[in-house]
Amino acid sequence: MSDMIRVTLPDGSAREVVRGTTALQIAADIGPGLAKAALAAKIDGELRDIMRPLDEDTNLSLVTSRDEADALELFRHDYAHVLAEAVQNLFPGTQITFGPSTGDGFYYDFAPTAEHGPFRDDELPLIEEEMRKIIAADLPLTREVWERDKLIAKWAAEGESFKAEWAAELPQGEELTVYRSGDGWMDMCRGPHLASTGKLDPAAFKLTRVSGAYWRGDQKNAQLSRIYGTGWLNKKQLAEHLVRLEEAAKRDHRKIGREMELFHLQEEAHGSVFWHPKGYRIYRELEAYMRRAIDGSGYQEVKTPQVMDAKQWEQSGHWGKYRENMFVIPDEVPNIEDEGPIVSDGAEWMALKPMNCPAHVLIFRQGMKSYRDLPLRMAEMGCCHRNEPHGALHGIMRVRQFTQDDGHIFCREDQIVEEVRAFCQLLDRVYRELGFEKYAVKLALRPEKRFGTEEMWDKAEAELREAVARAGMANDDYGWEELPGEGAFYAPKLEFHLTDAIGRTWQCGTIQSDRVMPERLDASYIGEDGERHRPVMLHRAILGTYERFIGILIEHFAGRFPTWLAPVQAVVATIVSDADEYAKDAVAQLTAAGIRTDIDVRNEKINYKVREHSLAKVPYLLVVGNREAEEGTVAIRTLGQDGQRIMPLAEAIAMLKGEATPPDLRS
Repeated sequence: MSDMIRVTLPDGSAREVVRGTTALQIAADIGPGLAKAALAAKIDGELRDIMRPLDEDTNLSLVTSRDEADALELFRHDYAHVLAEAVQNLFPGTQITFGPSTGDGFYYDFAPTAEHGPFRDDELPLIEEEMRKIIAADLPLTREVWERDKLIAKWAAEGESFKAEWAAELPQGEELTVYRSGDGWMDMCRGPHLASTGKLDPAAFKLTRVSGAYWRGDQKNAQLSRIYGTGWLNKKQLAEHLVRLEEAAKRDHRKIGREMELFHLQEEAHGSVFWHPKGYRIYRELEAYMRRAIDGSGYQEVKTPQVMDAKQWEQSGHWGKYRENMFVIPDEVPNIEDEGPIVSDGAEWMALKPMNCPAHVLIFRQGMKSYRDLPLRMAEMGCCHRNEPHGALHGIMRVRQFTQDDGHIFCREDQIVEEVRAFCQLLDRVYRELGFEKYAVKLALRPEKRFGTEEMWDKAEAELREAVARAGMANDDYGWEELPGEGAFYAPKLEFHLTDAIGRTWQCGTIQSDRVMPERLDASYIGEDGERHRPVMLHRAILGTYERFIGILIEHFAGRFPTWLAPVQAVVATIVSDADEYAKDAVAQLTAAGIRTDIDVRNEKINYKVREHSLAKVPYLLVVGNREAEEGTVAIRTLGQDGQRIMPLAEAIAMLKGEATPPDLRS
């Protein structure tokens, strides 16, 4: 074996270096500035430690802070390790578990000592200070490979039972690596990491909160303390993020939902929404809008059962791959006696549907279908249930009971590209009419565990690419990107990621090209040749779920919905009681014009009424007094604007009627 290896750089140039040379040494040979800026290396596209020796011919690129996505991943991973070290320095006996990076920071799960109990938010400043000491010490982060038995023994001897358990369960033959901070503290980790703790910016992180968690996410296991933090490359990025967090807190859909009396949640129905009249008005308006959109696009709406036999889910493939997220129900009358089990061992099982697709195939199979019948576009506002862990639930953004704006297109092979293109354009119109001007289109490619042949996946992925190109979306304006390994187990999919008013992204819409489920559930049509053929099944949604999308709308608009979606579109408020009758007549005329209107004739000062209805996010306040009653006018105050306009009542009704008309009906 030669002592020299060939390293090819991004510009195409190559260097012959001694085997065992590090990427940092190569950076230093190129220039001292690059060596100082380099954070990590990409070896044949894989992120690695900059100090890790190179042992074979390779393509090398150096990661600096300009490669923000990779740099942030490294920084956040290192902040998590520094957090764990700081906690163990301050609270001896605390056990460590895992600490990954997240979309905007990091967290680490700990098992505190029984004497200390769960960590508290008021301890975070002390932990932050210890983290800064570790960063200031500029401790080298070094990678070590350990023999399995020795590492398990070390963890066990040090009382790290969680780490010992995890090490024992890793696959035989897998290399077990740890990273050591300086000469002492270490954690089991695949890496990569920065060269030293001093590469982190001590002013670019903040610990944000403490919550409970369970070992390995299972509520049957030991309860842990999870400490969250946010971490960035520099102080400026952190400051900008904290401003975004402050704005996000103001827009929190749970807070606004309470203030506007839209919905509530409670333990008696974990993960299910209690819609109040005002919130359900938004739901109904959105649902009516979506019905018009799908009716105009040639969909036929259906309604399918909530509960189906487990055998159906076995046949579709969901029982084996998705059962842990399903609510299962025994198909027998429960025992009503005090003694004995409620359900017998011989009960057959059914399940609440977690999705609508298998039921739609069963509708498709009713009666013989011809190639002339395709494409068949089927839609359902389908209520579904998924058994999400309690700790994963989040307001109405992540729930157990939800309604999808679901649809399935059964089509021939030659129709796929056109159907996907048409869906992309429908989605584009819906998003823009709902107030989202910016979104990204991403193609999620085949995962490691999947059904179907390689040829099938090649074809399905190519069809989605072509459809996006025909829709004019395969470009930077639409954030076009391909995501290896992110597809569903039965099909690749397009994902549509919305950007809201404060720059957050939300994955909502999707369309998936599926050749597996029609085969598994024996769906077929008679082709032009008189033979049976399998249809391709396109799974698609635009909003995703109504619950989550309404949560996104609440936060996007900060509760200030466009008039057509607002639960109360106008309030007529009196200055004096003498104007009460005129106010009632005005409300009657506004209501007759289709404007959702309330009246406020309370014996309160008008400034109080104005403030109260502004807090309730009512788009228009129509103020009337004796003068307005005599002249047949109203003084209109628009939410978010100063001052008022005086106009005849009839003119005000015409203006509000235009504002209250859904965008798809205005033309």
